[in-house]
Amino acid sequence: MISVSQAQSILADYVPHLVRRSVKLEAALGRVCAEDVPAQITRPPVDASAMDGYAVRLEDVRNSGASLKVIGEIPAGSAFAERINAGEAVRIFTGSPLPDGADHIILQERAERYDDSVRIHEASDTPQFVRPAGMDFFTGDIIIPALTRLGPKEIALAAAGNHVKISVLSKPRIAIFAAGDELISPGSARAVGKIVNSNSSALSALINQWGGNISDVGLAKDDTVEIGKMFDSAKGADILVPVGGASVGDYDYMRKVFKQLGGKMIFESVAVKPGKPTWFGLLDDTPVLGLPGNPASAIVCAYLFLRRLMGSPPEEYKKAHLTHTLPHNGPRETYLRAVVSCQNGKLTVRSLPRQDSSLLTPFQEANALLRRLPNAEPGHAGDLAQIINLI
Repeated sequence: MISVSQAQSILADYVPHLVRRSVKLEAALGRVCAEDVPAQITRPPVDASAMDGYAVRLEDVRNSGASLKVIGEIPAGSAFAERINAGEAVRIFTGSPLPDGADHIILQERAERYDDSVRIHEASDTPQFVRPAGMDFFTGDIIIPALTRLGPKEIALAAAGNHVKISVLSKPRIAIFAAGDELISPGSARAVGKIVNSNSSALSALINQWGGNISDVGLAKDDTVEIGKMFDSAKGADILVPVGGASVGDYDYMRKVFKQLGGKMIFESVAVKPGKPTWFGLLDDTPVLGLPGNPASAIVCAYLFLRRLMGSPPEEYKKAHLTHTLPHNGPRETYLRAVVSCQNGKLTVRSLPRQDSSLLTPFQEANALLRRLPNAEPGHAGDLAQIINLI
């Protein structure tokens, strides 16, 4: 049994090779950026006004009551060819470039206009309401690092950096299939001793969200022949994800079939709770990540391990203050479904009371996983704890 970090490190070495392709920004949502994206322009390109008002020289408005001559105006999207000299002002609007000589903006509500002059009601002693050139970024700045998953904010940055297209990795093809005599597909007639297979639906949704191409191969009985057919049907995928049949019960056949087919086992279990039966190997050089059948275990281990195998960078654990006491942790690294919120200006985290690995309803409230290291001492309200956001 290996640690979570060891498992993640191993998986990082087997991320499938994915080709790079250039796509339009509107098609980039959810994709993984293939390379660093530098800004092609400076934003803002010149010093600009942050408010509607008057562009002036600070020296001219250090005293209230100053009267300045208005020599023109600068609507948004235009420029002013002349230079502001002593005793002069230019009417300016939000986003307009400052004219030469100006270093300060007088808000329009702090001044009174009289034909071609403006009277300043308040004195100023420091430059204000100017957005300096490059305030957001400069040409050449890396605005999106390689391997970032592209969400709306990254696409906005790429557009602002003057990119029409962006280089992304091709979507990994991921085949999933489940096994278990007790499982039936959603929508099936109810039967004694049967439970609905939710794992395939949950994992398909996560894989789509993480930028993969999903193929749901189906559902097999606890039968070596049927499971073998599932492995055969999954050929051609970049990653295989068999779910269930991963433990050591009499009818847990998934690993057995994998080995019979010539699979090379790389690790057989992880010291993690939930999800100890998670395993990993290669079948004809194709990575195979076996996930446990309990729904919470499958989802938690997808976050911890499948995302890494899909090429996501190492997890950055954030910190939040515990709202309550936690007991001494056992020998396995533990991930508790939890709720993170902001209270009195700081992040807090509260683990949910129901943590059984068969339960899905806690995920409705949970927005994070609370990480507890092996054999961790009891935690107390106010202590900092590590969290992973569930996104």
